[in-house]
Amino acid sequence: MPGATRPHPRDEVKAAVDRYHETRRRIEDGVEPDAFGALADFYTDDAVYVDAAWGRIEGKQAIASWLVESMVGLGDWRFPIEFTAVEGDDVVVKWTQIVPGTKPDGSAYSQSGYSRLRYAGQGRFDYEEDVYNMAHVLEDLEASGWRPTEPMNIPPARPNRNWSLPPS
Repeated sequence: MPGATRPHPRDEVKAAVDRYHETRRRIEDGVEPDAFGALADFYTDDAVYVDAAWGRIEGKQAIASWLVESMVGLGDWRFPIEFTAVEGDDVVVKWTQIVPGTKPDGSAYSQSGYSRLRYAGQGRFDYEEDVYNMAHVLEDLEASGWRPTEPMNIPPARPNRNWSLPPS
């Protein structure tokens, strides 16, 4: 393919993914001072982030702001990682979104999610796309009776749904 670059060494990609997972674990454990804002350092200056509810966010600074703003009011949610797959520069992270409370059968209100990241070198990613079922999220929020921990920010009514990769 013209213009295509070779993938980075697997050890390099894996090291970045391991650091990403460690930061996510620190966020999950409540010991990361910047919480989700700490993830901004994993993106290139021209990175693209696509979220199922918020749409396309372009540029590290915009992503950094969004990582903080989108999580306001969700302080009691959890996002444990189930597994990760690496193929060249492509990384797929399978995670679960867990809303506080339990169903009548004792199980958690949880939704399945996946993130696709593209490694760009120097420990950073230039693309992330998060995929999850918003209908499932909204059904669980209603059934659980969950309320935000503080006034939360609402995704745009018509987000940019362009999920295309930036040039590599």
